[in-house]
Amino acid sequence: MARKRKGRPIHGWLVIDKPAGPSSTQVLGRVRYLTGAEKAGHGGTLDPIATGVLPIALGEATKTVSYVMDGTKTYRFRARWGEERATDDCAGEVVAVSERRPGEDEILAALPRFVGLIQQLPPQYSALKIDGERAYDLARAGEEVVLESRPVRIDRLTLLGRPDPDHAEFEVVCGKGTYMRSLARDLGRMLGTFGHVDTLRRLAVGRFTLAHAISLDELAALEQGAALDDHLLPLETALDDIPALALTAAEAQRMRQGQPVALLRRQDLGRLEELTAACGDGDPIVLATAEGRPVALALLDGGEVRPVRVLNL
Repeated sequence: MARKRKGRPIHGWLVIDKPAGPSSTQVLGRVRYLTGAEKAGHGGTLDPIATGVLPIALGEATKTVSYVMDGTKTYRFRARWGEERATDDCAGEVVAVSERRPGEDEILAALPRFVGLIQQLPPQYSALKIDGERAYDLARAGEEVVLESRPVRIDRLTLLGRPDPDHAEFEVVCGKGTYMRSLARDLGRMLGTFGHVDTLRRLAVGRFTLAHAISLDELAALEQGAALDDHLLPLETALDDIPALALTAAEAQRMRQGQPVALLRRQDLGRLEELTAACGDGDPIVLATAEGRPVALALLDGGEVRPVRVLNL
């Protein structure tokens, strides 16, 4: 039997402007096929109805996916008032209706209740796991789905307009794990009616924006090689918020072998102080580099820097 052909060693990020319809996993598979990449992963799921920024990590960039998924995200969505749906978006069946339509002043008065650190109940049709099963698989099978509210962070919630009494458009800047479908549902309930997401577009994930994005059709039209490289973002794009540590050639060699680098010499104290200050109260994770190229994600531990994920570039 012939051996399965390995993919190409491509390292970096592609930002896809996801179309409505396919799942994020289906888009990922299409990108991997079109690029021939050996490894690929995506930086945060988008619902099938959603469009917009879907960062795709290729090769060693897959080791940085968690940093993208933890990043701040920006969405624009349109809520449809008067209907609550099983999926909390337009793809689901209607489960409750109301004739009431909120006015602009009512909507504006309700928004501050949803800004800051709030408790949010995820949609029943979500990718969260219950006893090892996806919630949406259980819901589709007609089984009871019991999820618990959890804290999420919403930095900004802006009413953009009301094209008609049935709809309102919003822009949201939020943290990890925030569901726009839950937000539309809960807004509707607070306003004395029902609501669901009618359209949803993601504008940004961390440093990745629509300005970086290309469509699947555009990607399919590119020839592999130089044309693809024009759209490939460096691996470290996902790590812009992480302090960088420049290593000597000898230090880089140690780290590539999985060994820690000590910063205990007198000439190292300045580097150590700068790193400690840059990390602040956050995770003491740094990006170790040599000659401007990433070497490893590393943990600052006292006077040592220990590799966490070595980047084989």
